[in-house]
Amino acid sequence: MLLHVEGDSVGLRIDVYLAENTELTRSAAQRLLSDEEAVSVNGLRVPKNYRVCAGDVVEVEIPAPIPLEVLPEDIPLDVVYEDDDVILVNKPKGMVVHPAPGNYTGTLVSALLHHCGNSLSGINGVIRPGIVHRIDRDTSGVLVVAKNDRAHLSLAAQIKEHSVNRIYHAIVLGNLKNDSGTIDAPLARHPIDRKKMAVSKSPDARRAVTHYTVLERLGGFTYCCFRLETGRTHQIRVHMAHLGHPLLGDPVYGSGKNAFESRNASILNGQCLHAKLLGFVHPTSQEYVAFETPLPPYFTQILDKLRSMQ
Repeated sequence: MLLHVEGDSVGLRIDVYLAENTELTRSAAQRLLSDEEAVSVNGLRVPKNYRVCAGDVVEVEIPAPIPLEVLPEDIPLDVVYEDDDVILVNKPKGMVVHPAPGNYTGTLVSALLHHCGNSLSGINGVIRPGIVHRIDRDTSGVLVVAKNDRAHLSLAAQIKEHSVNRIYHAIVLGNLKNDSGTIDAPLARHPIDRKKMAVSKSPDARRAVTHYTVLERLGGFTYCCFRLETGRTHQIRVHMAHLGHPLLGDPVYGSGKNAFESRNASILNGQCLHAKLLGFVHPTSQEYVAFETPLPPYFTQILDKLRSMQ
């Protein structure tokens, strides 16, 4: 593909120019500029921060898209409950829920395809079969998956109505002032880092409500229980960072490693957050059911270490 720089494009960074004049995203353009000899300007390679000039001839070879096929993988699952409508699993820390760039194998979806075969809801397509809601890669705990479209629609409706009971446990930095409280602060994509969320007053912000209760005070840390009224991306992590009490071990919303995190980095390996309980109305019986998972070993080990410091 040949592009001739003119008009308002003059002066743009090359990655921005490619994002505005091709189907590439800016991050995809940066990858081509960094990792492949796929972009040249006037026959020469240029750095990502090169600013295009009037009359520049930009040549770009856009690679053909690679078809994504999600394959079953024989990955052990900690099944909490299963019937013809739903399967609830205790997702381990470090496992991605569904395939995404950089994580196409070893996902929960691949494990579910091996375990359930074709018995998963197809509403979310081949990449996310059965997936009604997600938890972060480095968050452990209970997650429900729909095994047919009727169950999927029922669960999705309950999530939309905020009637699903979602309880999380976490350890946060600092000593919370109150024993309990509610954080009602809307969330939107971070204005600069689009991989992050932020408390925002922008028109795109969506209401986010988190209720918290202190379970144990551990010197410079607090062990808390959270109940989500809404379920926005990274909600607990962003809300607690907004209060000045980021989650212990959070690499994205934390304020840099403290001494305890540095000493226990191999145990933490991400935020100390566990989805403890999930309750909902069963799609067939129409009865409320709730499923609880124990704290994982890494979490109890961290608690024991903090208690020993008191």
